[in-house]
Amino acid sequence: MPKPSSPMSLVLVQNIFSRPSIFDGQMPVSAVEDVLGTKPPKFWLSVQYDAFYMEHKLSAAEYLRSLRLRGINVISSPEIGFLKSIGMDAGRAKTKLIFEFKDPEAIEPTTNKKYSELQQNLAAIKAFASGVLVPKDYIWPVDTAKYLKPATTFVADAHKAGLEVYASGFANDMRTSFNYSFDPSAEYLQFVDNGQFSVDGIITDFPPTASQAITCFSHQKGNLPKVGNALVISHNGASGDYPGCTDLAYEKAVNDGADVIDCSVQMSKDGIAFCHDSADLTASTTAMTTFMSRATSVPEVQPTNGIFSFDLTWAEIQSVKPQIENPFTSTGFLRNPANKNAGKFTTLVDFLEISKAKAVTGVLINIENAAYLASKKGLGVVDVVKSALTNSTLDKQSTQKVLIQSDDSSVLSSFEAVPPYTRVLSIDKEIGDAPKPSIEEIKKHADAVNLKRTSLFTVSQSFTTGKTNVVEEMHKANISVYVSVLRNEYISIAFDYFSDPTVELATFIAGSGVDGVITEFPATATRYLRSPCSDLNKDQPYAILPAEAGALMAVADKEAQPPASAPNPPLDAKDVIDPPLPPVANIDSSNGTGGGQPHTPPPSGTVATAANLSLSLLAMMAFGLLYTA
Repeated sequence: MPKPSSPMSLVLVQNIFSRPSIFDGQMPVSAVEDVLGTKPPKFWLSVQYDAFYMEHKLSAAEYLRSLRLRGINVISSPEIGFLKSIGMDAGRAKTKLIFEFKDPEAIEPTTNKKYSELQQNLAAIKAFASGVLVPKDYIWPVDTAKYLKPATTFVADAHKAGLEVYASGFANDMRTSFNYSFDPSAEYLQFVDNGQFSVDGIITDFPPTASQAITCFSHQKGNLPKVGNALVISHNGASGDYPGCTDLAYEKAVNDGADVIDCSVQMSKDGIAFCHDSADLTASTTAMTTFMSRATSVPEVQPTNGIFSFDLTWAEIQSVKPQIENPFTSTGFLRNPANKNAGKFTTLVDFLEISKAKAVTGVLINIENAAYLASKKGLGVVDVVKSALTNSTLDKQSTQKVLIQSDDSSVLSSFEAVPPYTRVLSIDKEIGDAPKPSIEEIKKHADAVNLKRTSLFTVSQSFTTGKTNVVEEMHKANISVYVSVLRNEYISIAFDYFSDPTVELATFIAGSGVDGVITEFPATATRYLRSPCSDLNKDQPYAILPAEAGALMAVADKEAQPPASAPNPPLDAKDVIDPPLPPVANIDSSNGTGGGQPHTPPPSGTVATAANLSLSLLAMMAFGLLYTA
């Protein structure tokens, strides 16, 4: 146990493979004296395997006595014998002793009893310890489906016995209960601000996140006013928790405090406008189980095959179920499986009624594929949107914002005659600069832009490497900037943000000054903006600071850093300009549905092509069924 006289040859490596390995080999193993030498404000020492050491004639107790426990504020151990052996020394040094519970079925070495048995007599623990450290499942158990079960009485029982309670097992990059929506701060709050009890401390791999949750988010009374003017804009409603664009997704987005709810307008074959993320229904509905034979290839819409809304009637679309999209399926991440098919599809008319009934700050209407729908399907999506907004009277008021978004500048130009609308150009490509000619072209068509996250911060191998000037360039031209799409899952977040979606929010809002964030988890963004800690201009003891681009990677040895990636290209003015919208084709339909595809015999080869496309989707459906199982 004594510190070796010669330098240690061992170095540390990362053993959790979802975390970066570029720091491996840089840091030596630290002795207790090394840590004490840094003069930490408080020092908690965990002593494991004392019985094993004693068998090999090594005594942790004697080692600690040689240090006289100076500078050690807390000592924890899962072994009763060890804690009793240093009780008097700890008392003289005013060091707290904490008994650590292991798995309930594990055996405590001193008493040879299961930890679950020791839990039944917490008063006995008070005789040699001032508190207990337990895995978090002792307090909030989780069922096999990864949902929270009712809280146990452990905290209340321990407090009644005069014991402090510390919970362990927290990490931002660990999959936990679906109840937390992949938000680590929500989990910490469940243990300190649940209206029933609070633990006395938390053991975590990510102390800043726990600290900000307790300091900035706990015990917020009522709906505090937001700090600043950044908008929280939903992406398909609260689509991280419910199938996107359903009534339930919109209801949760509103309840979670979204300022603006969004509708990406799709068209059915018979001319019904409804909200859906994509014209392709394969990933976000159960259409593959019913309409595989209707699969087609539409290169003008997307490069892959799909089952498209404009090839199905509204009745056919309503016959399938919505399905929650899992953007990270390949990594095994699921989203709220208990509600994977919950909710109902929402028409554009119903969406606008929801926005008015709930009195949200605004709506964002996203229009895609307008040229294709008009020329090839005889569906005038732009006219349908204009008519719906007029009928809802949103074009004649200024109480609620109306944002019209499209990646087609001609679509935006068609709304120029309605001054109250804010026109948003969606720029889907990654850009590293916005030259003056490009900005001048944007100004002709739009008041705002929707940019990808990587157009604001360049990223290489999940590390931020730099910050662009795109936001500043847009703001100089009085163009608002929205950033998308923000998600809570840690695998979507750069390492610089410490697997914490709140730090990513702070980096974009407080660090870059964006005018709004487009997110699938509005609750996380709203909670951040309603916390006083988000205001960096306020003199206060704690603030949630933005990450500095490239700072984390710079800590690693130069040879361990990933190679520099090529900078994003500047936005070209020609990428902003789109051809005028074609007129809506007059396509007759003999089946009486109106505005749909003509009911004529298919050209030679159509049947075979459709069959081949259907077969190409068969593997996808089989995988989906296995995945569901």
